[in-house]
Amino acid sequence: MPYSAAEDIHNTINPNDPDHLFEPIVKYVRRDFPRFSETLTVEGALRIIRLKGIGERVIYFYVIDETGKLTGILATRALLTAKPSTRLSELMSTNIVSIPDTANVLDACEMFLQHKLLAFPVVDAEGRILGVVDAGLFTEETMNFAERKHVDDVFQMIGFGLQQVKGRSPFTIFRYRFPWLIATMISGTICALLTGFYEATLAEALVLAFFMTLVLALGESVSIQSMTVALQNLHVGTPDFRTYLEWLRREGTATALLGLACGTAVGTIALLWRGEPAAALIIGLSVLASVFAAGLIGLSIPTLLHAIHEDSKIAAGPVTLAVTDILTIVFYFNIAALIL
Repeated sequence: MPYSAAEDIHNTINPNDPDHLFEPIVKYVRRDFPRFSETLTVEGALRIIRLKGIGERVIYFYVIDETGKLTGILATRALLTAKPSTRLSELMSTNIVSIPDTANVLDACEMFLQHKLLAFPVVDAEGRILGVVDAGLFTEETMNFAERKHVDDVFQMIGFGLQQVKGRSPFTIFRYRFPWLIATMISGTICALLTGFYEATLAEALVLAFFMTLVLALGESVSIQSMTVALQNLHVGTPDFRTYLEWLRREGTATALLGLACGTAVGTIALLWRGEPAAALIIGLSVLASVFAAGLIGLSIPTLLHAIHEDSKIAAGPVTLAVTDILTIVFYFNIAALIL
């Protein structure tokens, strides 16, 4: 099937610009993409590529039937490593994710974010392929698809653009964010109530009140660090349970070491300042326990929210900090009650 680089459309979309988002996606499709008949062999397909070229930024090859209907997608690696006599119909994947020609640019943005593919075929109601839209549509830079980090940056940019457009009304931003901040208010209230239950413990060792803010701050800091690690890991997709356990093992080991170091340092400061070994031990152990738990919480909550398709970037912060604060208070005063 002949095609020409002259048919390529080089328009670029800014996802932050609402004027473009509701335009039809067919206006921006590329037409210099490889199309092969499903009856071709690998040798025949490679001959066409050599004779006619394959256009710029080729990512996937598309296989069609005699009516032009898209029947499969062929990865470059599969084409280059297969035997010359193999038919394309035997190599192609029939698990096709496509964009209908009735979609707009906003719909295409959401497809890229949902599936994390680098290109999508655009098809009509009969399944005939009309063109291809790739992630390069959303960036003015020349894309190097071999560089994973660069591709990730493109997806981040698309996502950020959509969030900005969809939340451009201040009231919409308020309505979107406020429910998650309720978690912070609830956790603060719970922490205050828990502290009230341990008035006698505080009266017995007043130094515990002096260090409570520091212990809470250390737990929150570590939970945010772990949450950031989790969001970076989740950028490439939802992990299976085995992968999650590996993340948990690695983060748990790191935060245990952080907790040991911070607990030793803060406990030593308390001992030198007040000269109370029991209180210093309570503070040191509380820091160790809260920092370790904060790391596990910071990793687990974004992963859980991502798994249930909740907005992990917005929700993870307030929820993670709320759970961390409550557990820190519980550790702090229960350790104190056991030792004093």
